[in-house]
Amino acid sequence: MLSAKKLIEFEIKVKKVYEKGLVKAPIHLSGNNEKHLIKIFKKIKKTDWVFSTWRNHYHALLHGVDENWLFKEIILGRSMGIISKKNKFYSSAIVGGILPIALGVAMANKMKKSKDKVFVFIGDMTYETGIFHETFKYAENMKLPIKFIVEDNDLSTNTPTKKAWGKKSKISKKITYYKYKRNFPHHGTGNWILF
Repeated sequence: MLSAKKLIEFEIKVKKVYEKGLVKAPIHLSGNNEKHLIKIFKKIKKTDWVFSTWRNHYHALLHGVDENWLFKEIILGRSMGIISKKNKFYSSAIVGGILPIALGVAMANKMKKSKDKVFVFIGDMTYETGIFHETFKYAENMKLPIKFIVEDNDLSTNTPTKKAWGKKSKISKKITYYKYKRNFPHHGTGNWILF
């Protein structure tokens, strides 16, 4: 398991190449949630499936995706859609887009009587969407082997989630939920980059 220090070092490395104009596509950096994720990933087996969003570097690394391979993918502009079949890791830049895919894998696992579980990470904005609530309801009703993790940074892109959605929805006890304050803006590094 990677340490918080190693995770931070990786994102700083990405930040530096992005600011040099070497990444010709958007990036979404993680930060200030390392301890939460390390604790969560202690419960995730290598054989389990992990689904993530556009802010996925930490999830990929903690699920065993090779650091050098991941860095090359980011340089090639694939930061928001990291996919590693070998590591059973998938991400998508489409808000809520990963949810039905994760649900389908959980259903397939149940049908095959596999012991592998599905873990899907979403933000607090995605949690407010209809697609999340439909996915969660179906997973619960069908008793699918899927766990939902809500990473709440109180922002829907750059707008406070409460302002965008009004009152936040109540979090089910069946969902892993944590709050954190992000270190980086929604995308990029906070510095103007001229490509």
